[in-house]
Amino acid sequence: MNHDQKNSPTNLSLTIDNLAQAVFIVNRHAKTATNPKFLYKLKQESLKKLIDEGKARKIGLHFSSNPRNSQQQSDVLVECGRYTFHIPPSKSDFHVLPHLGKLDESIRNPKAVLSLKLAKSLLQSYTGISEHEYPSSNPRKNQRTYQKPIFKKLGERYN
Repeated sequence: MNHDQKNSPTNLSLTIDNLAQAVFIVNRHAKTATNPKFLYKLKQESLKKLIDEGKARKIGLHFSSNPRNSQQQSDVLVECGRYTFHIPPSKSDFHVLPHLGKLDESIRNPKAVLSLKLAKSLLQSYTGISEHEYPSSNPRKNQRTYQKPIFKKLGERYN
């Protein structure tokens, strides 16, 4: 069996390890993607469903390494198989989960060998979310097209 057949979506089952790898790949690519909103939503909904099904669990709260508008922000640390992820907290998370303090930078997720296309299709089939619900915002659509400058002789008007 060649490499492409082994990792095709039809042969990839919805195991905890496969789903965790897919979330890892989607999360890694979301940072530089053209449509990060969809990838982050796919990650969050996948983890939420895994938590609801008991396949992942919330460990505690970490201080965010990139707080948005505030001095301090916390994220929920989620463990799924051999992987850990961060998701935004709900109000109840602050009352229920212990605060673990600062994120330990030495802890890393294991390597994952999965294409982004395969990871997206696996998580989309698991959650039922489609990319069409989250269209990418194309900033070039609103830009004016380039217009060559018109050079007139000295003293002529542009009328």
